[in-house]
Amino acid sequence: MTRTARRTRRTLQVTGAGVAALLTLSACSSSDDSPSAKSDPSASASDKVSGTVTVFAAASLKESFTALGEQFEKAHPGTKVTFSFGGSDSLASSITGGAPADVFASASPKTMKIVTDAGDASGTPATFVRNQLEIATLPGNPDKIASLKDLTKSSLKVVLCDKTVPCGAAAQKALGAAKLKLTPVSYEQDVKAALTKVELKEADAAVVYKTDVHAAGDKVEGVEFPESAGAINEYPIVQLKDTQNADAAKAFIALVQSAEGQKILTEAGFLKP
Repeated sequence: MTRTARRTRRTLQVTGAGVAALLTLSACSSSDDSPSAKSDPSASASDKVSGTVTVFAAASLKESFTALGEQFEKAHPGTKVTFSFGGSDSLASSITGGAPADVFASASPKTMKIVTDAGDASGTPATFVRNQLEIATLPGNPDKIASLKDLTKSSLKVVLCDKTVPCGAAAQKALGAAKLKLTPVSYEQDVKAALTKVELKEADAAVVYKTDVHAAGDKVEGVEFPESAGAINEYPIVQLKDTQNADAAKAFIALVQSAEGQKILTEAGFLKP
């Protein structure tokens, strides 16, 4: 074999070895990248979430959603969750009227339907919790209220939620099932307003949600009544069609539906969906 032939053969061998080495490195790199990507599936999703997400939510969700908002902001640095709490019917009307929002969490399917019928929802609403009524009385229950029927006593000042909001509609359903007629001293725009009347001692009792009695602590005392079992409200949540931050909206809804979110909600007194 000539000197030139030997040189050519040696060059081909080195080149082949180099290609093989590059192929091996490439395979190792792909193998290393794949597990790390799979081990942290939230990493890429987390990178997408930024900016502000605006949530319209039923008044009864105030405490638990505020806690969820703080958790969301910690999980996604640089984000901000802003809330508008109130009667579900008023919130629904605001949304259909063009109020800017990304997520709507309602206290009943009926009020959610206002939004879906108007074509303002993106996707199908999903029930994430349920809530049950309870009677809120003054601390120590000085009027010895023990049943829904006791609220019909003329000597008592009782407050109900307006019939158009979910807590009011549920109260009317419970009263109807018990065949009771109750004339309150006032109808309030949302459940928090009704509860405040008792906290300020402007009313002796109010029909609210168990979650609100729980949130009020020692400011009120709760009285359960059997008719409430037939008037449980389902709470649906949905991303809104005109959202300006779809990624954050989806991420917030995912948190609400997650095990962590459900723990916060059930600890607040909500029932599982």
